[in-house]
Amino acid sequence: MRAHYRAEGLDEGDVAAHPMEQFSRWFKQAAQAALHGFIHEPNAMIVSTADAEGRPSSRTVLLKAYDEQGFVFYTNYDSRKAQELARNPYISLLFPWHPMARQVIVTGTARRTGRDETAAYFRTRPHGSQLGAWASTQSQVIAGRDELDFLYAELSTRYPEGEQVPVPPHWGGFRIAPRTVEFWQGRENRLHDRLRYAAEPDGSWRIERLSP
Repeated sequence: MRAHYRAEGLDEGDVAAHPMEQFSRWFKQAAQAALHGFIHEPNAMIVSTADAEGRPSSRTVLLKAYDEQGFVFYTNYDSRKAQELARNPYISLLFPWHPMARQVIVTGTARRTGRDETAAYFRTRPHGSQLGAWASTQSQVIAGRDELDFLYAELSTRYPEGEQVPVPPHWGGFRIAPRTVEFWQGRENRLHDRLRYAAEPDGSWRIERLSP
């Protein structure tokens, strides 16, 4: 099981000065590839957190926004990842765009989004997803699937289609402020290109090449 990468290279002279601009370039290319069925859910990312004792956990989460300030995703604040971030804000993100022989690896710190921003996003979610945010006690042990289905059905009766669903107080977003952003491009003979942006104290970014 060995893939041979023959993709174009990644050169320091061709990348943007700011990592979020470079991410935007790659993300748009990944989104375009998704339109042609080449990549499934390019906004899917592996989110890794650690508890207060340093024990890690990972899961796949969907990126919902990004800008110069960082990356945003939404979750239940009672979930395992949110509880871990409350005690240890350090986080890592990984975008695994394997069909393009690309990865983006982010390290940084997480903070909650404001309630206005959370509410604005919540209103864009499909009605069923809004109800699901109420029905799920994310990461908690439940007796069975019937319990979840019962809660959802009850909520569907309380908030039928077309009626506004309130934003759950235990649900919201996290914005990840990056400290490093690595762009990984697969190359032949396992001599991959790895360019890492590292934040400087003055707000600028240092670009450094890593050995594969």
